[in-house]
Amino acid sequence: MVILYGTSACHLCEEAEALLLDLGAAYRKVDISETDELFQRYGVRIPVVQRADGEELGWPFDAVRLAWFVGR
Repeated sequence: MVILYGTSACHLCEEAEALLLDLGAAYRKVDISETDELFQRYGVRIPVVQRADGEELGWPFDAVRLAWFVGR
């Protein structure tokens, strides 16, 4: 399971989500606009995918890089 940090108005976040769906990866979306802390941390970096071990992959990434990152 990975976390996809983004916002609802982010077309790059939609692209990242489509890549996760294509991979069949289990993920949870987190909207960074819900808290000031998340917005400050990720506001200029989204979309960001985070693994359970805390490692993060920030945009830009493609399907190959994302598959490697999530272990697919």
